[in-house]
Amino acid sequence: MASVRAEGVAEALFELKRLDKLATFTQVATRAGFKPGAGGRTLMTCLAAVQRDWPHLHWWRAIPDDAILAKESDHAKQLVSGGYEITPADGKKDMVKVVTLEDSLYTWEAPIVA
Repeated sequence: MASVRAEGVAEALFELKRLDKLATFTQVATRAGFKPGAGGRTLMTCLAAVQRDWPHLHWWRAIPDDAILAKESDHAKQLVSGGYEITPADGKKDMVKVVTLEDSLYTWEAPIVA
């Protein structure tokens, strides 16, 4: 069973899917009413629950705040499949960065009111 946090993240991801946008871990967590945790770990736990319980949602639309991912990760592969461009991250071996974020990132005005 998904947590209340995961449900909030699922709602945020559904919005991103409809808008065809990406959002940072911090933005998604804030929208869902909590902090993303150190290095986004709390949000990543919620994303794992979303993948399990709501596989139709685009969990991969939530990206790290620095937009850097492991080169061979499912996350990077899903982003490329979704039409987003990635390039090697400067000075970070086996890491990639999402590019053209200015056009792709979405920022909510306020968190979800429970």
